[in-house]
Order: sequence, then C-alpha cells, then structure tokens
Amino acid sequence: MKALEDKILKDGIVLNNEILKVDSFVNHQIDSKLLVEISKDIKNHFNNVDKIVTIEISGIAFAVGVGIEYGGLPVVFAKKTISRTLDVANSYVAEVKSFTKGTLNQIRIDKKFLTKGERILIIDDFLASGNAAIGLIEILKQAGCEIVGVSAIIEKRFQGGRKRLEDLGVEVYCPASIDSFADGKPVFHKD
Repeated sequence: MKALEDKILKDGIVLNNEILKVDSFVNHQIDSKLLVEISKDIKNHFNNVDKIVTIEISGIAFAVGVGIEYGGLPVVFAKKTISRTLDVANSYVAEVKSFTKGTLNQIRIDKKFLTKGERILIIDDFLASGNAAIGLIEILKQAGCEIVGVSAIIEKRFQGGRKRLEDLGVEVYCPASIDSFADGKPVFHKD
C-alpha cells in the first residue's frame, strides 16, 4: 500500500537494523486518516469474516478500523495482564514472546467472546517472528474457530513470521511488507 510505505519512509525510524519505530503514526500516536485507508485495504483482501481478534494494545485501533469497514464487526482483544474483572478460569490461554520487549506473556480471551465455528480475522500492528499471531491462533483453535487469515499493518519478512504462519496453512496479508533494512531505510517487498 503506497500511502503506508510513503509514511514509513517519511516518518519511520530504523533501530539496529531490526526494529522499525513508527510511534508517530501507528502505535503511540495514530494517523487516523491513514488508519482508515489501511482498514479499507485489509477489508478488501479478506471475505466472510465474523469477528476480528487482536492482542492488546497496539493492534486494537487498527482492528476496530477493520471491524468498522466490515459494517461493524465485533473486535475481541487478547489481554496480556490479569485484571480482577477477567474470569481466568473461563479463559482461553496461550504464551507469547514479545519480539520488541523480549518478554514472555500469557495472553487470554474470555471464552464467552469466541464461538465455535466463527470465522476470525487476526489483526496486529507488526508481523515479525509471528509469535503474537501464533499465540492467537492457538487460542482460536482451542475455541474451535476458523482462522480466515492474519493481517499486520507492517511486516518484517526477514524475521520469518510469514513463513511460520503459511506453514500452518494461514493466509497472510500485510499492507506494508519489508524485505530488509539498508542504510537505515526499509526495502519494501515487491510482488
């Protein structure tokens, strides 16, 4: 998606040739106009979706945007922390290692928010090694849901997440796909 690639080139910051900082428009401050364009692009790629699932926190805004584009689909997000309102005993659970933070988290979704047979689209801000998406897939399989696909706003192909997901038979679509970083700039994948 050209508008997203242009924004990444203009405002993205490459750190240590493995992290792309996009906090000025994706995951700290959000460019709402770009969010709408990205949401439309993702919606045009996947059909027959019943619900959107993401993981807290950076994927939520884009998941809601995509849900709106589908006419108001429900959005469920996996929680990384236990609150007093979360029914832990009646939750699906998976472990996920954060690429950016290097921490291991248990993620949870209350069983009442997933129904067997629902067609689920997973949305996230980044696809790097694929750990977050694989954790969500594990939860969706526990619930008996069908995974329509995974879409991350930005993909770093060189970190292997796409291959891991495709090896599981999951369709992957990312509006911006980066093959590598060179001279402090992303090199975008061309189909």
